[in-house]
Amino acid sequence: MSLEEKIGQMSQIERVNATADVMKEYFIGSVLSGAGSVPAPNASVEEWVSMVTEMQKGALSTPLGIPMIYGIDAVHGHGNVYRATLFPHNIGLGATRQELEKKLTSKDPELVKKIGAATALEVRATGIPYVFAPCIAVCRDPRWGRCYESFGEDPRMVQKMTTVITGLQGDFPPKYQKGKPYVAGTRNVAACAKHYVGDGGTQKGINENNTVTSLRGLLSIHMPPYYSAIARGVSTIMVSYSSWNGVKMHANRFLITDILKKKLHFKGFVISDYTGIDKITTPAHADYPYSVKISILAGIDMVMIPFTYIEFISDLTKLVRNNTIPMSRIDDAVRRILRVKFTMGLFENPFPDPSLAGELGNQVHRDLAREAVRKSLVLLKNGKYGEKPLLPLPKKAGKILVAGAHADNLGYQCGGWTITWQGLGGNNITTGTTILEGIKSTVDPRTEVIYAENPTSPQLTSSNKMVSLMLLLS
Repeated sequence: MSLEEKIGQMSQIERVNATADVMKEYFIGSVLSGAGSVPAPNASVEEWVSMVTEMQKGALSTPLGIPMIYGIDAVHGHGNVYRATLFPHNIGLGATRQELEKKLTSKDPELVKKIGAATALEVRATGIPYVFAPCIAVCRDPRWGRCYESFGEDPRMVQKMTTVITGLQGDFPPKYQKGKPYVAGTRNVAACAKHYVGDGGTQKGINENNTVTSLRGLLSIHMPPYYSAIARGVSTIMVSYSSWNGVKMHANRFLITDILKKKLHFKGFVISDYTGIDKITTPAHADYPYSVKISILAGIDMVMIPFTYIEFISDLTKLVRNNTIPMSRIDDAVRRILRVKFTMGLFENPFPDPSLAGELGNQVHRDLAREAVRKSLVLLKNGKYGEKPLLPLPKKAGKILVAGAHADNLGYQCGGWTITWQGLGGNNITTGTTILEGIKSTVDPRTEVIYAENPTSPQLTSSNKMVSLMLLLS
């Protein structure tokens, strides 16, 4: 391979830039959909498949014909895609219990595995073989705005939930060497454990902030889920925007190369976060050649450069040619990327499988999502001690007052990573049932269901006398 071909493999660009000509000219190895980046509003399966196919044709038209790998965030189902099945976020799945002898005694890793498998099928239905999931952060401060992406605060529990990786990638065959990247076939996807490492432990829960702890603290609290992810053959690991004791993770050679690659024997490839190397400097992109140099030398193999790919390719080429970055580092990166592509069968099956089109949003997956919701609901208090519990309610209640901004808003109900990164309000973003609609369809037809987003004092006073239930969904 020429240097240009190798650096192309290390480049992941945004789909809006990934024309067939660009794929061919720059030997691009990977494409991504950022949150909300879709081929068309409410795009169909056929539109997604057509887009991925055209990009792949461009990649395969290069002299070596190396297929590109398309990646997308699918953190609670295939959330970018209209009509996909959406599952509870990780924080909800972390609250599930497995029923053993009528005692709810443990988390439900098998349910999470099934959700991973269902998500993989829906992602593959749109022609995509790679997901930026799961997030295996250990959230230690609920003030972190992305805490909902974490399974919880206990590293042991997060470790158990790495079964989602097996669901996404498929089960190992007998005698498979644990720790090596593994994808079972065209009904599974390559997974990405993120965000390495300590993103859930930043000071005051501030996003992309500094995680201050000793090496022992980092290894005992934030690292254990990565031990399990690697043992499950996770294909890729994404680096965190955050810092550890003042050192940006995207520039941390000790943790990426010495610990992850050498000590933990991770054989897949390490990918940056979205424009992650830009943020090594303050302000971002202030000294891009430096950011390229320090991140590649730290051990990042594939760089998520949605829009600055020409600049990245030019700077990295210069850094290699002037011997600032050794060719051995480039070769290590490309070897890892190609290993994952070969392991997942991308060379044999580079194009989407049209027979999977019916997997998107199918009833089996929706039933699984309903099961996950039932198991993840948490009842904090059900009446006062010694009194008759308020729940469950009789279906023939006289009146029910439903209150709160989320009660009749499908977008708020779905949360972040739904169509866009931070989600959208409204009832038209995808298909589904709001909580208000669900209540109306469940209770007796004679029950009067009243909805008030912000109930007035008279409504509440009246409710005390004649309303059977008030749901505060805010």
